[in-house]
Amino acid sequence: MVFYSPGRTSNYPDYPPPQGIRYHFLGGANEVGNVGCVFEDRFGNRSLLDYGLTPSDPPRYPNESPRIKNTVVTHSHIDHIGMVPWLCSNYNSKIHGTPLTAKISRLVWNDCYKVSRIEGYPLTWDKRDIDTSLDLWNTHKFNEKWEMENWDCTFRKAGHIPGAAMLKVNTENHKILFTGDFDSRDSPLTKGASPEKCDILFIEGTYGGKNHPDKNDTIKEFKEHIVRVTDRGGTVLIPAFANGRTQDIVMTLHKHLPELDVHVDGMGKAIAKLQMEHPDELRSVEDLESAWKWSRRVSSKSDKRKALDSDCIVSTSGMLDGGPSIWYLNRLRHDTRNSIVLTGYQAPGSGGNMLLDEKKVNIWGNKTRIDLEVKQLSFSTHAGHNEIVKFVEDCDPENVVIYHSDPETARPHLDSDLLKLGFNVESPMNGDSHIID
Repeated sequence: MVFYSPGRTSNYPDYPPPQGIRYHFLGGANEVGNVGCVFEDRFGNRSLLDYGLTPSDPPRYPNESPRIKNTVVTHSHIDHIGMVPWLCSNYNSKIHGTPLTAKISRLVWNDCYKVSRIEGYPLTWDKRDIDTSLDLWNTHKFNEKWEMENWDCTFRKAGHIPGAAMLKVNTENHKILFTGDFDSRDSPLTKGASPEKCDILFIEGTYGGKNHPDKNDTIKEFKEHIVRVTDRGGTVLIPAFANGRTQDIVMTLHKHLPELDVHVDGMGKAIAKLQMEHPDELRSVEDLESAWKWSRRVSSKSDKRKALDSDCIVSTSGMLDGGPSIWYLNRLRHDTRNSIVLTGYQAPGSGGNMLLDEKKVNIWGNKTRIDLEVKQLSFSTHAGHNEIVKFVEDCDPENVVIYHSDPETARPHLDSDLLKLGFNVESPMNGDSHIID
């Protein structure tokens, strides 16, 4: 168990800043994921932006939050929302987010709890805290003004996944924009984020120093690989994250390879249903509905067996750390005509990372050799280096705070390019407080 002592063991200062805005990262400053950022003005108005955990092996947790009345959740990925039930249980903190993020949170928290029991990693909260949290949601539509701690707030679309929001905050002297995870490029599911004029910009730098390949080139490579595998009589297993990636992949297959027999399994089915109930948060609800009707959803053991004879199986977990993907992999691994397509980042310690490094995957406790052809492609919905720099230029802030970024491989590249452009750049560390006048 991870033990926090609510309100007593946080290293956050006990007093407001004398002027300006204080920000303090509990996690996610000099790392990817694990996000939590407290910001406060001289009047003691204080809020927390995201509070997640990183389900790596072993998991990483942010520092303990101080007492918080209001928490803003930018989107429903576990590294941004995973610790929120602890806040609600101990501080009765109100949660602010978009309607879709609120709906998906129940699924994400239940899944996190289930996986923690299976994998044996500790949580600071239990299942009862989920119900407490669900009662504390305050939802706000995009572009709708609302108040928090005497600040004027507005959500703007972040373009990362449906429901993902950038937070715009007007305080006494500052216009602040927190991007959360964002992408200025369009995806099948969402339109890209648009810049907002501000004087303080908190921007994620996950892909600092790296640019994504052209999306058309990625789709071409994806199509050609799948056609080659299915022409030889194989099945392509596509492990995909349930929240965003599953739906993007199904829509891409529907658009470019409509002749295929595609089966979908895992939590992505329930999330797609919720997404279609919030059409204003999608780029095109009609495109998602058409792709979803076209694909075959797995809902029984007999459906799973039928899927083994299909052209493509899109299934969670996206990093081969459990879920239906492992069931399919265990049965498909015996026929080398089959293939695996990894569609995104594979974290160190994950099944997907082990597959790439060792050609092995942990299948129900056994390290198992996998001799199938493996293809890794980037369908990322994080902004690449050039998109991040351009976004900063268009926002034209006085101060740029780079977070959600590796301090060795990503952030130095962004620091360098933004300093050359004349921006005041801050590179925070977890546990340190900074004041911007």
